[in-house]
Amino acid sequence: MSQHILAITERTDGGLRKAGLEAVSEGRRIARKLERDLHVLVFGSDTDAAETELKGLGADKIWCVSNIRQDMFQADVAATFAAGFIQREGVSIVLFGASMWGRECAVRLAVQSGGSIAMDCVSIQIERDSLTAVRPVYGGKALAEVELLKEPKIAVIRPNSMKIEAAEGKGEVEYIACDAVESRVEFVEARPKTGDIDLTEAEIVVSGGRGVGGADFTLIESLARASGAAVGASRSAVDEGWRPHSDQVGQTGKVVSPKLYIACGISGAVQHLAGMSSSGIVVAVNKDPEAPIFSRADYGVVGDLFEVLPLLTEEIRKIKD
Repeated sequence: MSQHILAITERTDGGLRKAGLEAVSEGRRIARKLERDLHVLVFGSDTDAAETELKGLGADKIWCVSNIRQDMFQADVAATFAAGFIQREGVSIVLFGASMWGRECAVRLAVQSGGSIAMDCVSIQIERDSLTAVRPVYGGKALAEVELLKEPKIAVIRPNSMKIEAAEGKGEVEYIACDAVESRVEFVEARPKTGDIDLTEAEIVVSGGRGVGGADFTLIESLARASGAAVGASRSAVDEGWRPHSDQVGQTGKVVSPKLYIACGISGAVQHLAGMSSSGIVVAVNKDPEAPIFSRADYGVVGDLFEVLPLLTEEIRKIKD
């Protein structure tokens, strides 16, 4: 085994991604069990602002790389840099959070380093030199235990799967720069969505489907605002042009793992269930009592969402007030 465990994360203008913090916290747990140090490689602008938070999660050493911009989608450059870093430092276990950037960077790193990789891990089991990742398969219908054999062993953690826990670490900080590596991605323009909760990291998600009946998602958005949730959509709603693809939950959209998932007017096709099967509590609102979504729901309301959602939103507001 190497002398330390490595977690790789990114810092955006909004701070460190929650998925990355989960990877760091899980790295601390693994490092403690193997009696190793936890190192963190953080990319992005203003990386010095990440120091305090990472120290509080038990990082022994924090490597800050500020000249590789996460917001310019330079995952290819980051992966090339990380591959050289891992080889130089002798790292055998690498953890990522499954953000969009994290997924891309992890896959590129696995190819460049010749390592093994497991995506969307919901737990990690360590036994001496063995690392076994547990991840959903068959659209979330089963869990597979995947043993990673080739080093570096790279595990990409599904958001909301690991606890973020405070821990003590040495907290040493070193700033390093990436040598000039030409990115194959040409950055043209960024059009960030402001004020929205990230769908993949949200603890509560309210999604609408064909039953909403059109592009007016006011009821869905009102319920989301009242409950502090992110807004999602089924593929049918996206295909109709009612919501952008970035809101799509499902096999061909985003995979979410919130503590609470509220499905409104969604029938529950297998492709949609694959994207939210690891949710904690599922509430379904649908006027069709035979809708497949009820087979996955912990709580179901058979009724018209146009009547149910305003009442539910009002009750939530009363509780919060």
